[in-house]
Amino acid sequence: MGTSLLFGVIASTPLIIGSLIGIRFELPKRILAMLLAFAAGSLITALAFELFFDAYEHGGIVLAAGGLFAGAVVFTVLSALLDKWAQPGEQDVPADEYQGSAKLDTDAAAQEKKSSSVSTRGAAGLALLAAVTLDGIPENVALGVALGEGTGGLALLAAIFVSNLPEALVGSSSMQSQGMSRGKILGLWTACAVLLVAAVVIGAGPLSGADPQTISLPLAFAAGAVIASLADTLMPEAYEHGGPAVALSTAAGFVLAFVLSLM
Repeated sequence: MGTSLLFGVIASTPLIIGSLIGIRFELPKRILAMLLAFAAGSLITALAFELFFDAYEHGGIVLAAGGLFAGAVVFTVLSALLDKWAQPGEQDVPADEYQGSAKLDTDAAAQEKKSSSVSTRGAAGLALLAAVTLDGIPENVALGVALGEGTGGLALLAAIFVSNLPEALVGSSSMQSQGMSRGKILGLWTACAVLLVAAVVIGAGPLSGADPQTISLPLAFAAGAVIASLADTLMPEAYEHGGPAVALSTAAGFVLAFVLSLM
């Protein structure tokens, strides 16, 4: 219990740190893009070696694949709804003209932010908070399961840590640009962090001794949510604002998480 609580705090603390940075500083969009790309590389390792592989070992390929597709579908559907909620007044954009996810409004956190971002992005900060919670719960439950079974979880911990920081930074900046008070912003991100800590404890407690097939489902679901978030938000947004150089940052994140997975 003590270890799961410690890991949960370590994984969730970047949400609070990121929100503090986001409401106090304006960072260049390229820096934010590199952070997002590094997070994406770490998550690629985590979903392959910590999430999906463990789900396969516990429940077999059919159950693991089914859980993965379920997680991807749920995240994709809810992500689309969040995008519509975050930009209620915008017109439809052609499919071949990527405009960036409304959830990750990097303009709100960047030095180049525009005065029109408040009206066009609407509830982008709250939408990002909801998205972080959506894929964070299964990720943290999976982290708890890994701890409960003694399989490590360092790579997954690192991936969650580095992905939470830029997402909270961008989300809090967006909330502030919409006129939300600093106290309320910190309160919302802190509440999200507490919820995700609880998810780790639940994964390490009630689920750790469950039937292997029961454990397989949250692991596979988390993998599906992660891979959907990579394709839907993190990687497109990183490339949009960082250009080809984000490939190196993604590779660095992958290598770091892979080294941690060997420990």
